[in-house]
Amino acid sequence: MSRKKVLSLGQCGADHSSIRWMLASQFDADVSAAATSEEALALLRQDDFALILVNRVLDYDGGSGLDFIDRLKHDEQFRGLPVMLVSNYEDAQQQAVVRGALPGFGKSALRQAETLERLAAALGAARSERR
Repeated sequence: MSRKKVLSLGQCGADHSSIRWMLASQFDADVSAAATSEEALALLRQDDFALILVNRVLDYDGGSGLDFIDRLKHDEQFRGLPVMLVSNYEDAQQQAVVRGALPGFGKSALRQAETLERLAAALGAARSERR
């Protein structure tokens, strides 16, 4: 069985490392990073990803994660891909869901049971035995 691939857009280095470690240890997933929307779209065209995690504000250029979700959900090639917003702000989470994202999570909730359940459902994967 092949490992699930996750694309993480707009996280700072420390947050990307935390997300990558958690997804690898809990779901045996590979995580690729993209700094910008354009870089993310290029990676999406090159590889199959099971999930996209989008920061509310892209660390590299200050771009809007919500705008990226809009763009993704209006592109026929990518609209079916599951996407989650990474933000501690509930209003931003609600806006993301209205735009077509799955309910996401905040960085402060990264290791909480509800976050892990949401990720498992989005990835269509059971949690890994190695924790």
